[in-house]
Amino acid sequence: MKKIDLSKYNAEGATEAAIPDFSGFSAEDKKRLLFAGIDVNNPSDSGAFMHLNHSGVHCKTHREGLEIMDIKTALKEFDGLPEYYWQLVDKDKDEFTKAAHDHLHGGYFIRAKAGTKITEPVQSCLFIDKAGITQNVHNIVVVEEGAELHIISGCATAHDAKESAHLGISEFYVHKGGKLTFTMIHNWSDDTAVRPRSAGVLEEDAVFLSNYVLLKPVKDLQMYPKITLKGENSVARFNSVIVAPEGSYIDCGNRIEMQAPNTRAEIIARTLTTGGTIINRGYIGADAVPARGHLECKGLILGGGRIHAIPELDTDQDGVELSHEAAVGKIAQEEIEYLMARGLDEDEATSTIVRGFLNVNMEGLPQELQDAIEQQIDELDAGDAM
Repeated sequence: MKKIDLSKYNAEGATEAAIPDFSGFSAEDKKRLLFAGIDVNNPSDSGAFMHLNHSGVHCKTHREGLEIMDIKTALKEFDGLPEYYWQLVDKDKDEFTKAAHDHLHGGYFIRAKAGTKITEPVQSCLFIDKAGITQNVHNIVVVEEGAELHIISGCATAHDAKESAHLGISEFYVHKGGKLTFTMIHNWSDDTAVRPRSAGVLEEDAVFLSNYVLLKPVKDLQMYPKITLKGENSVARFNSVIVAPEGSYIDCGNRIEMQAPNTRAEIIARTLTTGGTIINRGYIGADAVPARGHLECKGLILGGGRIHAIPELDTDQDGVELSHEAAVGKIAQEEIEYLMARGLDEDEATSTIVRGFLNVNMEGLPQELQDAIEQQIDELDAGDAM
């Protein structure tokens, strides 16, 4: 993991004024937010949250049974959230968790109460529009018994926010029979350092679906979220699509620990480099039977760069089924020739293969956000991939 000198970033700053909605941003920043999954022109019918620089500036909920609060407000209202706050992530894990603990700027507390079904995704946005700052946030998501919740979390920098850092702590709690779909879309800049630290726990019959999309440059990103399946019949799935242009360094992956019978785990990662470095980690471990897990790491190299895939399967139990597929390489010439024989030129053939490889049809994405992702892939086809 690369070192980051946190002392070079400003962790103190003025409180940002609250905003009634997201309409006041410039056209360029609106586009950057859209490419991070936040459609400012079509706010969610369920609720929305925004943290800007060092302050929470927008927090609304429109559904009964859904709580959305700034984490600082929740800590005061619920006596420090002793059941949830810093229970899954060790505050002393590294310098980044320590900084997030000692200099907390904000973050969100989102809870779907027992039996509540939130079908429209909640929009949450962590945005940086000042240069030279570090943003320290702590997010907690709770899905109570029998509830369902989908969150689209967009993390982005403004076009002129240079040399910034983001430290994000996230803790997920999915109780018995609950379902959480968490879609995170990053749109950083080529001089942003990013250190998320995330963990979650699932009870009996709970489901956790994670989608992660990174298609734009980032200076240095390192994350390795962990989900623990503690309840029987619980299920966790990670689906990631990652692109590393020249100058990007990405060390990421997912870890699932199956600690109860009849659990299922799946990690699917698609990585593509056009000059950057990607370290793609994946771990599935099982301590109880029966259990099933599948890990798939596939990487595509276009014109340069490096991909290092590190898949791990671990168990000492009979009756556990774990499998993995891993492949890293360039586009096979015969694939290009096959498409060229059907009327495409070489660039069109390459573009078609890249688009198929970066298939990001993820569960629950509104169509306008799916369109925005497709637009980014089109821009990649026209630029870095060619």
